[in-house]
Amino acid sequence: MKKDYGNLLESVRSKKPLIHHITNYVTVNDCANITLAIGASPVMADDLNESADITGISSALVLNMGTLNERTIKSMLIAGKAANKARIPVVFDPVGVGASSFRNQTASQILEDVKVSVLRGNISEIRRIAGMQSTTKGVDASHEDMLNTDDAITVTKTLSSKLGCVVAVTGAIDVVSYGEKAVCIENGNPMMSNITGTGCMCSSLIGSFCGAAPDLLFDATVSALLAMGIAGEIAFEKAGEKGNGSFRVALHDAVSSMDAKTLTGRAKLYEA
Repeated sequence: MKKDYGNLLESVRSKKPLIHHITNYVTVNDCANITLAIGASPVMADDLNESADITGISSALVLNMGTLNERTIKSMLIAGKAANKARIPVVFDPVGVGASSFRNQTASQILEDVKVSVLRGNISEIRRIAGMQSTTKGVDASHEDMLNTDDAITVTKTLSSKLGCVVAVTGAIDVVSYGEKAVCIENGNPMMSNITGTGCMCSSLIGSFCGAAPDLLFDATVSALLAMGIAGEIAFEKAGEKGNGSFRVALHDAVSSMDAKTLTGRAKLYEA
């Protein structure tokens, strides 16, 4: 299965959509830079007094629970409602859901009050939101929750149908579902788990692609995860032996130099 996902990359580069992030302070710089690298424009505005206004001039909104606090929760809800009113995509990254009752309540509130377009998380987070038993290792997926691919497909399809949005589980194999439609992506490199922010950067890339192609949310999500996975492979080829710091820089370089031919040609995916 190979669509020309490169067309969507070219769309991001030509449209340069403005992507509003309300995200966490651990990876905010990575999210901003990866958004720039793919050709979109980031803005980070989490104050209650401007979150709705900034959302109103943006092409997509990314909500990330990584460093959660009461102030930004209010901003997320206001921005999410503003995005729904403006009919722009909302990407929700429920970082660490399952780790505390505070995070669980916040994720539930966002999903109840905001129409989410794309939900992206690791397998522990997605299992928790699906109402399945899960364990957590802080903001990382736990080894106990690692499922075989068939189980991951079932979880994402079920949750996608329940929420009426695209659901993406990222890990060794990424799974993207929309209703009964699902795609598995085999691109990536294990070294990506050795640096902070790869999940957050995935959500930023999803926001960038969805902002450029709001009517193609499933394909946009697949394209974004292909870009990230392929960039991870290229980064390892060029800098993997040098260590984590060099790998991080090479990852950003690979995204910024990604072209349509590379994205389509190196894509490793199949329909589930």
